Amino acid sequence: MTPPASLVTVADIEAAARRIAPFVWHTPIVRSPWLSAVTRADVWLKLEIVQTTGSFKLRGATNALAVQSERHHGLTQIVTASAGNHGLAVAWAGRELGLSVRAYVPRSAPAVKRDAMRALGATVIETADYDQAEIDAHADAARTGGCYVSPYNDAEVIAGAGTVALEMVADCPALDTIVVPLGGGGLLTGTGIVARSTMRLPWVIGAEAEASPVFTTSLAAGRIVTVDVKPTLADGLAGNLDPGSRTFDFVADLADRLLLVAEGSIELAMRELVRRERLVAEGASATAVGGLLQGGVDLSGRTVGVILSGRNVDADVLARVLSGR
Repeated sequence: MTPPASLVTVADIEAAARRIAPFVWHTPIVRSPWLSAVTRADVWLKLEIVQTTGSFKLRGATNALAVQSERHHGLTQIVTASAGNHGLAVAWAGRELGLSVRAYVPRSAPAVKRDAMRALGATVIETADYDQAEIDAHADAARTGGCYVSPYNDAEVIAGAGTVALEMVADCPALDTIVVPLGGGGLLTGTGIVARSTMRLPWVIGAEAEASPVFTTSLAAGRIVTVDVKPTLADGLAGNLDPGSRTFDFVADLADRLLLVAEGSIELAMRELVRRERLVAEGASATAVGGLLQGGVDLSGRTVGVILSGRNVDADVLARVLSGR
């Protein structure tokens, strides 16, 4: 496939890193002896689970709202759609920048995320599913003149997400592989741009929930298609793409391989991350680890960075996963 015209460059990602530095943590990257043994590789975990608001989404949201505030003097209203973490990040950034936020979220989104958005002052509107949340949020922005900020199909959001990979490469220069949870494609796009610019012969691997195989199905078809999204622990990855999403072409160009991760592998990864690493990861985050546990890709001898993208899982869900029920 012909590479898409550049939406975001590594210079944009570096500028985003400077812009958001006062607001976000430079999160640690730690070696996992357990996963290194499983894969016969040198595996490192990027802990976005300790990021403010509990996920990497704060990076893109903060960058996007800061840029929009600079471009549009007098901007007061932000509208977004989210499976949960992006809405939470937008709510936090909106509070910091003095902007009101309306977030459309599926009613299946974890209560811990919905409640946190409200606590930050956002208006939360619940919808039947994620696809409806995007439709309603776009309609709201068109009707009210609010600024719509996509969780993935937005240049500033992608640039902010790419700062995760910038930190990984700076802290662990030997990396030659990065495994990325894949939902809307913003994190993989930002990661791929950094990898192509800074890493020698990089592999960028997307880990997609089998219950929501949007990219796997769409790339096979050569166009964005709608899939039947099933219930999944990886709620943050679930949902169809906006029909006009530019991340489709970027993922097609930048991803060296996609892994379809079974629900049982996601659950196993969540459980083993707590048992072996003492780390809490929500299902979307654990999907990247689940892809490694499934096998199917030979990583032996490589130096692998795995992005643990978020921690925001309801306590009752975590308890069920840990009990194996």
